[in-house]
Amino acid sequence: MINLVRFGVSIEADLLRGFDRFNRQKGFVNRSQGLRDVLRSLLDEDRVQDDSTASLGVLTLVYDHHKRDLEDRLTTIQHDHHHSIITTTHVHIDHDNCLEVILLRGRAGALRKIASDISSLKGIQHSKFQLTSAEHMCLRSRISSARRISRPASA
Repeated sequence: MINLVRFGVSIEADLLRGFDRFNRQKGFVNRSQGLRDVLRSLLDEDRVQDDSTASLGVLTLVYDHHKRDLEDRLTTIQHDHHHSIITTTHVHIDHDNCLEVILLRGRAGALRKIASDISSLKGIQHSKFQLTSAEHMCLRSRISSARRISRPASA
């Protein structure tokens, strides 16, 4: 059983009204649920600031597939980081534009670097990267294993 602790909070009335509005929009039945959600989110944001944190990432891209060599460069970067990329999904938005979603796992710093390398390619019209900690999940061992596999063998 989870050990719950009760505590009191002093807060400005306007801030509390905004928090209550947030809770209603999210569908939380009480303030405790909302506070736990906000705290988990803030703590996770803080954890992934450490480059060594085991993490999961989602990189969303929109690009013009007619842009010369862009798809080849995207593929090359993804193959170079195959140990960190879980999967990709590619959707044709219209005749010219594509949406690509790339799911990643690894250390936070390495995932930020991959996302930056891809997002900075000429022809990417929009990119968004979301990172979450995997420290509390059983994925830590898989992430560590992926790092070992990706290292070059000693001669």
